[in-house]
Amino acid sequence: MESAIRSQAASAIADAVGGVQNTLAGEISARGVGLHSGLEVQVRVLPAPVDRGRYFVRVDLPGRPEVEASIAAVSQTQLSTELSQGAAQVRTVEHLLAALAGMGVDNARIELNGPEVPLLDGSAGEWVAAIGQVGTVSQAVPRPVWSVLEPIWIQEGDAFVAALPAPTTRFTYGIDFDQPAIGNQWHSWAPTQGYLSPMSGFAVEIAPARTFGLAHQVEYLRARGLIKGGSLENALVCDGDSWLNPPLRFANEPVRHKLLDLVGDLSLVGTIPTAHFLAYKASHQLHTQLVRSLIVGRPCHAGLC
Repeated sequence: MESAIRSQAASAIADAVGGVQNTLAGEISARGVGLHSGLEVQVRVLPAPVDRGRYFVRVDLPGRPEVEASIAAVSQTQLSTELSQGAAQVRTVEHLLAALAGMGVDNARIELNGPEVPLLDGSAGEWVAAIGQVGTVSQAVPRPVWSVLEPIWIQEGDAFVAALPAPTTRFTYGIDFDQPAIGNQWHSWAPTQGYLSPMSGFAVEIAPARTFGLAHQVEYLRARGLIKGGSLENALVCDGDSWLNPPLRFANEPVRHKLLDLVGDLSLVGTIPTAHFLAYKASHQLHTQLVRSLIVGRPCHAGLC
């Protein structure tokens, strides 16, 4: 009886402060083409035990090697975030990871039979819809709660990303392009119930925003072996003062997508801390540099630091 009361008390405290850990209530799956590889890949996302975190499994490779969704596994950040462990690689992980974090899924096993998470429609919307359909289940163990106590700035030229002490979590992003159709855009968004959760507004405000590119860069990038799977079906393409495939889902859809990328990259720290995350003209490289700096101040949890 006493242990049950203690367990209930711990759960109540967790709900009041940062909630409890969650995993999926069932399996979700998707099939699609990778943005850069152009390869068709099948993905299954499955429940995982408490404190396991989010991790990938390359089921197409001998021994089914696992790749942790952690900053230590980041191997490349050119136009997407790539994770590697040994010979196993997983590219363009940010949209799926953002969906899991944004929907409050702390622990998940992600199986895929290729080197890149499929782009789907270029957003996290389909992942979020699938998670919403299958639901999540509480694992009755408190989610680690921590806050940024000192400002952290990562800067390169006029581009920067920062984590600032704040009483609640907020994300603010700015971009500036010489393409009139994009121009200077800003978006600020705060989860409405503390740590990212299904009720935070993420599914409506951030997840549907699609990746975007510039028409004059397409051939150059493809010549370098990039965006082989990109098309007007899975990416917005800007051509100066217009879009090749309108309409946009939001007037400022490009900057919302950059905020989506930031959430996905920040999830590599584990539990995203309470802070105001501020970015301007940043990149996956700067995002992940910030995560490395955050790791220094992250408290230990379940024996992991």
